[in-house]
Amino acid sequence: MNDRKAIEEWELKTLAPYALKACESQGRRFAEDEHAYRTCFQRDRDRIIHCAAFRRLEYKTQVFLNWSGDHFRTRLTHTIEVAQAARTIARSLGLNEDLTEAISLAHDLGHTPFGHAGEHAMRELMKDHGGYEHNGQSLRIVDEIERHYLPRFSGLNPTHELRYGLMKHRTDYDKPLFKDLEERESPSLEAQVANSADEISYNAHDTDDGLYSGLLKWDAARESELFVQAEQYARANVPEGEEDLLRYQLVRRLKDLQVTDLLQYSAARIAELKITTVQDVLEHQSKDPIIDFSPEFKKKVKGLKLMLYHKLYMHRNVRRGMEKSTRFMKEMFERYVSEQYLMPGGFHKRIADGESVYRVACDFISGMTDRYALEQYKKLFDPDTW
Repeated sequence: MNDRKAIEEWELKTLAPYALKACESQGRRFAEDEHAYRTCFQRDRDRIIHCAAFRRLEYKTQVFLNWSGDHFRTRLTHTIEVAQAARTIARSLGLNEDLTEAISLAHDLGHTPFGHAGEHAMRELMKDHGGYEHNGQSLRIVDEIERHYLPRFSGLNPTHELRYGLMKHRTDYDKPLFKDLEERESPSLEAQVANSADEISYNAHDTDDGLYSGLLKWDAARESELFVQAEQYARANVPEGEEDLLRYQLVRRLKDLQVTDLLQYSAARIAELKITTVQDVLEHQSKDPIIDFSPEFKKKVKGLKLMLYHKLYMHRNVRRGMEKSTRFMKEMFERYVSEQYLMPGGFHKRIADGESVYRVACDFISGMTDRYALEQYKKLFDPDTW
């Protein structure tokens, strides 16, 4: 039987020298006994999967509002796709797959309802009250808000490596709030892989959802060179008239092109930079990550993102729903701050114990699903709803 020690020994023998190993973890904030047959990073992953914040991702918007249709991505299905891509990349580069998966599964726990529009609204509401950013909120969830292990500790008590991976999570749409970390250690390669897998996944599945919805037109999408490259492959391998299959093969090719370039360039970059230890990774001083696309391919990815931004994310139908939803959030926030008793007892108690009403209202609203947020809005403002 492979117990924890056997798995840790396997990691030492098998993983790349610059990969993080479970037996070398810097540990948890609150000391715990090790598990008999799971490593610390495997336990991090499992705690995330079993927490309430992870389950709520099922009813949080990715791009299309949660009630738009059953086949659109939600924040949960996005997270699962990120974890799948991240495991593939980590395995190919000899990195710690368990830790990479744990960071990927946790990276969006702190997202508000209603997608990025909801995050922008909350950021504006909290700008004078300590700020809000979903990476920071994800850390609050795993450190404090989930309360499965009282009275020993609040939160999920994750390892230092998972916490740091969340702190340093960065994509074009995610900027860490942790200013004191900007000049400190670079993220681990496992965290960098999670960042890249996040980007790869939403580039591909937002294209898929946009085409499926009909808001993103094929002709408009062809403004992207990367889209055209993937479409040519799909049309060469799909019988004419099979639109659903064509879209599936196109998205599959989009993912494959991105992962392939990322793996090839990142492996070459690790060799070029002479990365041979974890410390080499942490001391890497450059705004360019080690895990990255090649310069030429990066231009293609940027073109795909610009196309999605102008042709999908800024589409009037998408914006209309988001603007309405963020208005709901702002009105709820103001009401909960002024009428604190309207929040559930646990949140009300935190205010009585001295916590900022703004932070408590932020925690309450950002943890809501789209569906629950609309229910609460009706209870607050609809005279026919009790």
